[in-house]
Amino acid sequence: MATLKEFRDERIRKLEKLRSLGYDPYPAKAEHTVNTSEILKDFDVFSGKTETVFGRIKSIRKFGKIAFIVIKDFSGSIQLFLQDQTLRDSSAINGLIGIKDLNLLDTGDFIEVTGTVIKTKTGEISLELSSLKLITKSLRPMPLDHESFTDKEERLRRRYVDMNVNIDVRDRFIRRSKFWQATRDFLISKEFIEINNNVLEGIAGGADAAPFVTHMDALDQDFYLRISHELPLKRLLVAGFEKVFEIGPRFRNENYSDEHLPEHMAMEWYWASADWEMGMHLTEEMIRYIADKTWGTRKFTLSDGKEVNFGNDGEHFETISFLDILQQQYGIDVFTSTIEEIQAKLKEEKLEVEKSDNRIRSLDKLWKKYRKTIAGPVFLVDMPVFMQPLAKTNPKDTRLAEQFNLVFGGSEMCKAFSELNDPIDQLNRFVEQQKLRDEGDDEAQMLDIDFVEALEYGMPPACGLGYSERVFWSLEGVSAREGTPFPHLKHEIDETTKGIYPDVKFE
Repeated sequence: MATLKEFRDERIRKLEKLRSLGYDPYPAKAEHTVNTSEILKDFDVFSGKTETVFGRIKSIRKFGKIAFIVIKDFSGSIQLFLQDQTLRDSSAINGLIGIKDLNLLDTGDFIEVTGTVIKTKTGEISLELSSLKLITKSLRPMPLDHESFTDKEERLRRRYVDMNVNIDVRDRFIRRSKFWQATRDFLISKEFIEINNNVLEGIAGGADAAPFVTHMDALDQDFYLRISHELPLKRLLVAGFEKVFEIGPRFRNENYSDEHLPEHMAMEWYWASADWEMGMHLTEEMIRYIADKTWGTRKFTLSDGKEVNFGNDGEHFETISFLDILQQQYGIDVFTSTIEEIQAKLKEEKLEVEKSDNRIRSLDKLWKKYRKTIAGPVFLVDMPVFMQPLAKTNPKDTRLAEQFNLVFGGSEMCKAFSELNDPIDQLNRFVEQQKLRDEGDDEAQMLDIDFVEALEYGMPPACGLGYSERVFWSLEGVSAREGTPFPHLKHEIDETTKGIYPDVKFE
């Protein structure tokens, strides 16, 4: 079997031949009057009509003065029927390829064709061609089908190939687009205003995460890639906005996992005058709307077999208590158990105890172990104030925050709370977080004095919620990297590539 280099060399020979004949193998545009799927779907409407389509060649079969080509565009595939007496002759000045020059074409090339919609003797809907133009010459052969392109590492590195041969992968990213569009449409229908804020921030705030650091030459100052959308959006509430949201990337300098990527898409909304209970109702309505618009169902079977059903309109999700779970499952009192008792329980549960672990991190590890058993959807409530530095305290129990987390499929998918708008309380909590950072907790929140000053001008009561595309990955039943079009991978250049481009320096 020929090597990739041998295939490529042969295609370059054809490319040079085309150019020597006067063809432009890469013209600036292509014409089309219809998509292939429209012809296949409504043959009776198109039968006998002359149409123009363009697409990538999947196969070529030539039998003397007739040939069959199958091409595919984004919508599907269609057969082309070519006869020497009906197909226009080769003409470089017009970009036309005739029967005699079909050998200059290869699978993977893009062509523009015009012909009459017919059915062949075998009953296959086809285009009987009158003209054929080459619009892109491919230099590498595209795998014939998904069975010939299954290596996971190769699929992730060359996702453009993966999506060509694994249509289910391509269709996943169509649903990903619908997922975010449905999110946007729902919020706009509720009179939220979308505002895009800076990705580079002087202080990385709004979440517990390690940030990426970069340097801005113009200001000769280090900046952070944002870890959250939260604080700029809440500044907009100070500015007088009442309902705001943002959809965009955020960055957390952490390890890869099946549920997390260092860069990922996320959304946050903030609603002035609303509290956490109003936020719960909006979240139930929103997740159902998104499920309907993206998948057309509210019932899902996840990758681990868990069944998730978001239920009917008006039904409320079950609530579970963080305090009760820690007490019932581990015998831990969130407020009175000592750090030694909590860490002893971690060891008993075979969970890692790190030197930098504090009370917050240790309790979170216990909760996360139990969380894996939850199918959901449920709302987690009764979160301690010391674990949420940006939420209002619950007047019914001032040890607790007015917070809820949407949990399903063993993960926390949304976090929301009544936003803290007391500037003095906020400053005190930031100071406590800074102490944790000083003690070695790199994920504790930074002290953002500008945000405190903004609160001193007055921010109305509000509820805020955020979620990432982990919601999408979970409901799709795929890992984080499978759910992202072009996931980050360690940079590598294989020996084949080095051999193909001997004059390129790859250091």
